[in-house]
Amino acid sequence: MEFRPSTAPARSAAISPVTVIVVCAITLSLLGLTVLFSASAPSTSGPFFYLKKQLIGFVLAITACVVMSRMNLDYLRRYAWHIGIGFVVLLLLVLIPGIGRQVNGARRWLELGPVRLQVSELAKFGLVFCLAHYLALNQTRLAEFKRGYAYPLAIIGLFTALIVKEPDFGTSALTLAVGLLLLFLAGARWRYILPTLALAVAGFAALVVNNPNRLRRLLAYLDLEANKSGGAYQLYQSLIAFAVGGADGVGIGQGRQQINFLPEAHTDFIFPVLGEELGLGFTLAVVVLFTTIFIAGMIHLRRAPNLFQFLLTSGALLLICLQSIINIGVVTGLLPTKGMSLPFISAGISNLLLMGILVGVLINSARTWGRVTLPSRGLQLGSVGV
Repeated sequence: MEFRPSTAPARSAAISPVTVIVVCAITLSLLGLTVLFSASAPSTSGPFFYLKKQLIGFVLAITACVVMSRMNLDYLRRYAWHIGIGFVVLLLLVLIPGIGRQVNGARRWLELGPVRLQVSELAKFGLVFCLAHYLALNQTRLAEFKRGYAYPLAIIGLFTALIVKEPDFGTSALTLAVGLLLLFLAGARWRYILPTLALAVAGFAALVVNNPNRLRRLLAYLDLEANKSGGAYQLYQSLIAFAVGGADGVGIGQGRQQINFLPEAHTDFIFPVLGEELGLGFTLAVVVLFTTIFIAGMIHLRRAPNLFQFLLTSGALLLICLQSIINIGVVTGLLPTKGMSLPFISAGISNLLLMGILVGVLINSARTWGRVTLPSRGLQLGSVGV
């Protein structure tokens, strides 16, 4: 079928899909701030250390959200390649000793005064923006292998390879998945996507096999009980937290797993802390909120006026929802252990800043899609088969 700009007049509704998304995002963020106070209790810098940093990130995220929601994205498209090259340069900078900050053997951070930014988090949006721009610009050639698949795949490959080099296998896998999904949504053919996906899986498998630490994690995941004191310790403690919390939870501030039992309780494994202290009802509520974000986003996408706006908003929605699926899957034992923040809830300024930008894109689309938008000079926005 063909992608056609929406010609239906904007409908006035008391509650729009994007309003629902914003309410869900705020609820998740406030819930994260509440649980983070308990999760950061073991910090040697004081029980309020991570909470204070999260409040700073919350303010920065709101600022980024407001700026992005008011920005003219069609005008920003003129600088799409500048944005992409800028993020590539930043991804290269973090790999340079003395510039990129190394933590636990990985170089993923740049320190800007008191703020430490994880560049790969923000680079995910840079990839989505560049890819949406390229695919919309070349939408009449998307049936061609070179212009419609090989070139955009090279863009995805460049971002993914630089993130793998840090190394950060989880974020690189997410980046690749979102990129391929955008290619599919734009109209790329299955006969191109499936072999690429097979090669990607084989490539990641080879990287894991040749990395002793990650191979040990994978083998430990496959036999949790035998490795509960070794490679599967973090996952085992995570499952204990959920079991102890039960249906009602032990109460805010009463959890014990984050006190010298559950590593990274304030970041990647904050969901088990929530489960222990607030119980099954709140963990299911978090899942429902993320599911609601996805459903509301899918409804909202039906009003997209052109391919660029459709792909950019789809990318924002995918980054939020796929990342939440991976995090929840990891901490519940459905997926192999891999560090990845839970959107809106985990501690981390970079994670919150990215979420603010993505929600800002969604608000921007709700604000502008009801208008008749003319394409920028040099940007031909015709129809494309998907």
